Amino acid sequence: MHVLAAEEVTDRPLAWPVVSHQVRGSGAVSDFVNDAVQVPDGGLMNRQYLLHPGAVGVVAWDAEDRIAVVRQYRHPVSFELLEPPAGLLDADGESWLAAAQRELAEEAGLQAGDWRVLVDVFTSPGAGQESLRIYLARELAAAPVPDGFVAHDEEAHMEVAWAERRDLVAAILAGRLENPTMVSGVLALEVARLSGRLDDLRAADAPWPARAARDAHNAELAGLDGHAG
Repeated sequence: MHVLAAEEVTDRPLAWPVVSHQVRGSGAVSDFVNDAVQVPDGGLMNRQYLLHPGAVGVVAWDAEDRIAVVRQYRHPVSFELLEPPAGLLDADGESWLAAAQRELAEEAGLQAGDWRVLVDVFTSPGAGQESLRIYLARELAAAPVPDGFVAHDEEAHMEVAWAERRDLVAAILAGRLENPTMVSGVLALEVARLSGRLDDLRAADAPWPARAARDAHNAELAGLDGHAG
């Protein structure tokens, strides 16, 4: 087993050929699909997973060392989770940053003067297509609710609050917080803060290779029999 060189410590885009593609079920956000995939030795494997538009999250960190959070009911896990503001990339033509700015205004009533990329995450790469970009937002101020926004379903019952950064870190390490946006975002902030890398975080418009790979993958699927939508 060799030791990876620094330049080898990276994920690599790779797409094994899809021989057939079937949509087994469609929902409001995701489709559940089955792909027959050709493996390098020539055999076939079947993989079931969820197609997903992707999402953005925002760690909004203020000058008093607090982070804006929402408490949201999550039906699949039967929990009310403490989370950063976040939302789907489901608006045509909207940039990733614009989506994050919109979600911060809608869910927390905030805007930010400084935006950086904290971390990019595949939330469950063995079961779904979702890619998540988590931004760090600083220089916070109050923002009006975006025109036309009306909270529905879980969002209509969310609690919005501030939490001390150190309390969030302690709760994550104690196993009391499990939302992936919260865990990944807050711990990435803590690493950047303690290592003096806050000013070295990626620009808000930094490339996001996962999105190009998703687009290419979905374009391939669209050309196969059994694809719906």
